[in-house]
Amino acid sequence: MESAVNIASVAALLGDPARAAMLWLLIDGRARPAGELAFAANVSAQSASGHLSKLVEAQLLLVETQGRHRYYRLADHTVAVALESLAAISPKPATRALPASRGTPPAMRFARTCYDHLAGELAVALLVNFEQQGLLRCTGKQWELSEKGEGAFHAFGIDIDSARRAQRQFACGCLDWSERQFHLGGSLGAALLEHMLERRWLMRAHQSRVVQLTPQGKRGLKDTFGCDV
Repeated sequence: MESAVNIASVAALLGDPARAAMLWLLIDGRARPAGELAFAANVSAQSASGHLSKLVEAQLLLVETQGRHRYYRLADHTVAVALESLAAISPKPATRALPASRGTPPAMRFARTCYDHLAGELAVALLVNFEQQGLLRCTGKQWELSEKGEGAFHAFGIDIDSARRAQRQFACGCLDWSERQFHLGGSLGAALLEHMLERRWLMRAHQSRVVQLTPQGKRGLKDTFGCDV
C-alpha cells in the first residue's frame, strides 16, 4: 500500500501543468534558473518557487546555488526516462515559446542517450536502416538479427553471444518521445551505443544526455551499415 501511495504522490506532482512544463524543459539534462522555468510554465516567480520546492522535496529535481542564482536540473536519468515514457503515450505539456537562445537545443532531438542506448532522430533512422538493409527483422516489438545482421554487428565488434546472455531483452523497440517511432533498445542497443562511443563515432556533450555524431561516425555508419545520415 505504501508504494501505491508513493506513486500517487509523484503522479499528483506530474499532473500539474506548470510543474510538467518545468520538468519537460529540463529533459535535455541542463540546469536552468527559476526565471526560465517560470517563463516556460507561464506562472509568476512566486508560484514557480512553490512548484520547484515541491519537486525538489519529492527528489525529482536537484538545486544548485552559484552566487545569487539557483539552478534546477533533473535529479537523475530515471526521472528523464519516466518523463519520456509518459510523453510517448500522452501529448507533450504545453509550454510558452522561449527565446531561440534558451529553447531546447535541436541536438537533443537529433541524438541523445535513453538510459543506456541511443535515442532521437539518429537512433530512429538507424533502426529503419537496419530493417531496410535486412540486418534486423521486426517481430512485433522485438527484433531478430538475420545472418547478414549477425555478420555486420560482429564485424563492428559487438559480442552477439554476450548480448544474448544478458539478463534483459536482446533487441526490443523503445518508443522515442520526440519521433514517436521506435529506436533500438535492449542489450543489442546498449552494445551499439557503447561501441559507437568507444570508436568516437559519437561524443558525449558536457553534463548532458546529448551525443554528437562525429565526421568519423558519419563515415563509419555509411561504410559499416550502409546508413547515410
